[in-house]
Amino acid sequence: MTTSVRPSIWSALLTRRMLICIFTGFSSGLPLYILLNLVPAWLRTEGISLKAIGAFALIQFPYTWKFLWSPLLDRYVIPVLGRRRGWMILTQAGLLMVIAWLGSLSPKDDLTWIVYAATLLAFLSATQDIVLDAYRRELLEENELGLGNSVHVNAYRIAGLVPGSLSLILADHLPWSAVFVVTAVFMLPGLAMALSVREPAMRIAAPKTLRQAVVEPFREFVNRETGLKGAALILGFIFLYKLGDSMATALATPFYLDMGYSKSDIGLIAKHAGLWPSVIGGLLGGLWMVRLGINRALWVFGVVQLVAILGFAWLAQAGPYPAIGADERIALALVISIEALGVGLGTAAFVAFIARTTNPAYTATQFALFTSLAAVPRTFINATTGWLVERMGWFGFYWLCVALAVPGMLLLFKIAPWREVPASAESQKSQSS
Repeated sequence: MTTSVRPSIWSALLTRRMLICIFTGFSSGLPLYILLNLVPAWLRTEGISLKAIGAFALIQFPYTWKFLWSPLLDRYVIPVLGRRRGWMILTQAGLLMVIAWLGSLSPKDDLTWIVYAATLLAFLSATQDIVLDAYRRELLEENELGLGNSVHVNAYRIAGLVPGSLSLILADHLPWSAVFVVTAVFMLPGLAMALSVREPAMRIAAPKTLRQAVVEPFREFVNRETGLKGAALILGFIFLYKLGDSMATALATPFYLDMGYSKSDIGLIAKHAGLWPSVIGGLLGGLWMVRLGINRALWVFGVVQLVAILGFAWLAQAGPYPAIGADERIALALVISIEALGVGLGTAAFVAFIARTTNPAYTATQFALFTSLAAVPRTFINATTGWLVERMGWFGFYWLCVALAVPGMLLLFKIAPWREVPASAESQKSQSS
């Protein structure tokens, strides 16, 4: 048994299904990083206050509430295109157009319209996430969930280099309208993927009525986790595990600007310093999960993720810098590299845990419920980050983020004990067989 593990890892990695996971991750990450990185940098350079930029996180509410319309994607089929492919094509084409439209607006004159456009962008992105998550869950075998979701997360983070690096560099040389058009074009690979793939084989029949699509996923989850208490513990863990990390990166681009770094510094150093650690972290995360299991990966990767937040506190204590030289750029690269490694590892384990907790019979609805809850910190709590920074300063803010990362780790004693194989995983194997 042990001699076949190592070759099976690489044979699982070099497959068409893993290639599809690259495209799903890139398409999913690009719109979110536009909202997290490009839009805040655009608004900040146009003179919009930090408090207003922080409040802009509220436009991401569709990521939190997407479970409300996810049953529609489980129940209804786009004619000709199919249940999963149809919704992928529809949302990706819409995202391409909205991103390009957003750049035609002026932050000083059209701030209200920017709010509308960004909200629509978030809605389409959240809807795309519902169908991409469902498609990936139905595409991958049970033993591929850790590696496949790791590849997805890795590509998700690489997508952030477009709005967080290339677009920022272009903004020093091109008008913002052209920058947003160029950024929008990067939705085309995902659209091409959606047009070329087949519908996944349906292992379990789709819901026959809208009521079945809405009610049964929640009932099945509560029953599987032995009642409301067990379900509440799972949901509490999903909410808390990445709370500190999410807050720490909410205003990353404005933080770098306030420390004295230029947009080109951020594009060339900060974002690229995170590329290889995120790639390595994503791949190692998937490979380690094959050996460690998802439970132990949540422990190990969660500790790395927590420690990575301390790098922001160190940089905040040292800055702002009166001038940016080689030492300051090395410091920035070091902090971002550790953060990218920690977050890449932690997110890979976290998404694999969510996928494992999802029943294949109700893929879109349950996956949307869990990822919606995970998005609550990014949407609502992150809206307070600008206010917190103005009250506490950057240094105090990042220590608060460290403290908020601890409760999620403590819940691992109940949710994912180090030596225990979760009952939910075993029950789902028996249901799918």
